[in-house]
Amino acid sequence: MGTYINPGNASFAEIVEDDYIDKTNLIDLINNRIGTNKKLICISRPRRFGKSFAAKMLASYYDCSCDSHKLFDDKKIASCSTYERYLNKYNVICFDVTSFISSVRRKKKPLSCVTDMIVESLRKELLGMFSYLDKDMSLTDCILRCVEGDEDNPGRKFVFIIDEWDAIIRESKDDASVQKQYLDLLREWFKNIAFTPKTVAAAYMTGILPIKKDGSQSAISDFDEYTMIEPEEFGEYVGFTEDEVKKICDDKNADFSLMKSWYDGYSFDEAESVYNPNSVIKAARRNKFASYWIQTSSADALMEYISLDYSGLTKTIAELMAGIEVNVTTTKFKNDLTNFKSKDDVITLLIHLGYLAYDSAKKTARIPNEEIRQEFQDTIRDSEHTATIERLKESDKLFEDTIEGNEEAVAAQIEKIHMEETSPIHYNREDSLRSVIKLAYYTYRDNYVQWEEIPAGNGYADIAYLPKYDSGYPILVIELKWNKDAKTAIDQIKNRQYPESFKGFGRDIILVGITYDKDEKPGQRKHFCRIEKVMMENE
Repeated sequence: MGTYINPGNASFAEIVEDDYIDKTNLIDLINNRIGTNKKLICISRPRRFGKSFAAKMLASYYDCSCDSHKLFDDKKIASCSTYERYLNKYNVICFDVTSFISSVRRKKKPLSCVTDMIVESLRKELLGMFSYLDKDMSLTDCILRCVEGDEDNPGRKFVFIIDEWDAIIRESKDDASVQKQYLDLLREWFKNIAFTPKTVAAAYMTGILPIKKDGSQSAISDFDEYTMIEPEEFGEYVGFTEDEVKKICDDKNADFSLMKSWYDGYSFDEAESVYNPNSVIKAARRNKFASYWIQTSSADALMEYISLDYSGLTKTIAELMAGIEVNVTTTKFKNDLTNFKSKDDVITLLIHLGYLAYDSAKKTARIPNEEIRQEFQDTIRDSEHTATIERLKESDKLFEDTIEGNEEAVAAQIEKIHMEETSPIHYNREDSLRSVIKLAYYTYRDNYVQWEEIPAGNGYADIAYLPKYDSGYPILVIELKWNKDAKTAIDQIKNRQYPESFKGFGRDIILVGITYDKDEKPGQRKHFCRIEKVMMENE
């Protein structure tokens, strides 16, 4: 067994001993592609979403230098028809590109040394394992010779498993020569008619960004690609499914509803509800719901991207933080970290980095959960994103004014948001009015849960804000109407029996009615507000 060549199954053995969630059916997806023109697979997903675990699992399954029956016989893959056919049947080349990058940096060498280090490390291990190899052979010739074998060593094809394949591309984004050197190696392996069909049984590469669209990465253009936007049959392996999270919560006696609000939010055609696996495990083990999202490199620096100067980006970030889904065109993104042309490119990148969830049917993006919302809010508060910081302050002040009953201040702020964020043609539309409230109160998640059109008595509230159980704040019920006076809006809230509906919460209720004259000229639609407090007792 080696470090990169046939590394054995010890790493995966450690994983299965530690609250392992069975994702071994992923192996069957790979097995069904072995020996076909679909055998080259490239998966892109964010950090902390289990890419390395999958790589170790695949290496343990295919590695011919060990017997992995004990690890897999009781797993889901064992019931698949392909299980025995490919178990421990191949040579394996498995490495993480970031480990080589770390090594050259530790040795204070340039990134241009990474590709040569990969090649020499693999060649050296092959020479040490297979005595029939000539010490002067190139890496390519060594691999070809291993497939042939000799009288004492049956020839076997290779399964290539490359974790963080795009790390060198990201880290050398301004150095085309370093990228070319690395891509030439991948081309030699995976786009070489004299090598690929003879030696490669399958290849599984993982990265953060999809393959670039400009042709510069043609070395891997034969790979089938699965991304956070189009994961297809790999969707359920992006993270934990809802059933898997429920089992974790049952085993650890964790609150499932809190787990869902904190770490759920990603959704795909093949998996309706997908959770951040790293955060779920940490929350369950520590019995603490918090943000475990850690930025590990400049590539996923949220502040850098949301501070870019593209038309409409600041407004879009504000809408996202208000809980609004935003339209996004993902098809023009070039799949790199430098060539942004519009706010849509930035939003698309944030989808690939896991900061946003994507709805492929509606072509919209949203902040998926409480963990990511906190990352956005903390990042903006710590940044120089002046416009958004000001909006955060205004929203905090609006909550304060609402609770204190400052009607003029509330009316003025709602009027300001309504005028700034709504086009004249959509000014009076119901969905626009609701968006105005969301944008105005968009720091609500610090202390509240937002409900739209919550069933209450004989009607529906536009938006209700229900305080979190530990916040101590009152309930807010807010209606924004046109062509009625503010008192009428308050009366409508009462007539619909909203206060009665919230009796069991044991909190006071703040009723907020806001109105304006829709027939006034744009810029002259003065807003008026009426606020009343209903004192409640817990029954």
